[in-house]
Amino acid sequence: MSTAPISKKIKKAKGPASGSPAAGQVQSLSRGLTLLEYISESTGGVSLTDLALQAGLPNSTTHRLLMTLEQHGFVRQTGDLGLWVIASNAFIIGSSFLESRNLLALVHPILRRLMEESGETVNLAILDHSEYDAVIVDQVQCNALMRMSAPIGGKLPMHASGAGKAFLATLPEDRLFPLLSRKGLHAYTPLTLTNPSALRENLQQAKKQGFSYDDEEHALGLRCIGACIYDEHKEPFAAISISGPLSRITDDRITELGAMVIKAAKEISREYGAIR
Repeated sequence: MSTAPISKKIKKAKGPASGSPAAGQVQSLSRGLTLLEYISESTGGVSLTDLALQAGLPNSTTHRLLMTLEQHGFVRQTGDLGLWVIASNAFIIGSSFLESRNLLALVHPILRRLMEESGETVNLAILDHSEYDAVIVDQVQCNALMRMSAPIGGKLPMHASGAGKAFLATLPEDRLFPLLSRKGLHAYTPLTLTNPSALRENLQQAKKQGFSYDDEEHALGLRCIGACIYDEHKEPFAAISISGPLSRITDDRITELGAMVIKAAKEISREYGAIR
């Protein structure tokens, strides 16, 4: 069986789709993109009625928008209940960012090698600068029966995940705490760092040692170690992490696994900058 998947979301403060669009926005396009976001955040699909309720739109308007998105291949209906899910064209277009930089082609072999060396699941997450979310874009699962499993496209809480804290550790305090104040420090487990001072100390340690450490802060029984990947401008844009159960990622393996993650992150940063 798999360890609890990373499927919990940091809720974004979306405005209602029924409201007036901001200056320069096309209302129907804004509404359609909002529906697309809601569908992407659902697990196993979402009904038209639930989508309309979330978006604050009439069922008829929601249906017209969904039909348009379906015609363009962004969403589709599935199952006997006719739930709406993300379709292939959304993935193809979303993947163009990665393909344009050959990121997955470059990184995947390194992820696989790190999985083999560590014996644990390895993840690649990119930083969404607009919302400051860590989004999983690639994963190589280990062969153990008990292992971490997360959906591609899933979002990781910045303050309670190895990849997320790797990103946060790179931020100056004048950017860090306004960001955390806006997003909030949700307690996923009793071990989640919800006190700003405790989190600050934890991030300072991560910056000093070169890797971050999620100690059952997102899911009980799960540990995660992450390090940032930098572009040619020395800006963090992705993170690599090793995740696994507490029974295998024991205290005496933290430094060893941290060194592996740092080495892999440096290799990716160096090669990524070279292919620009």
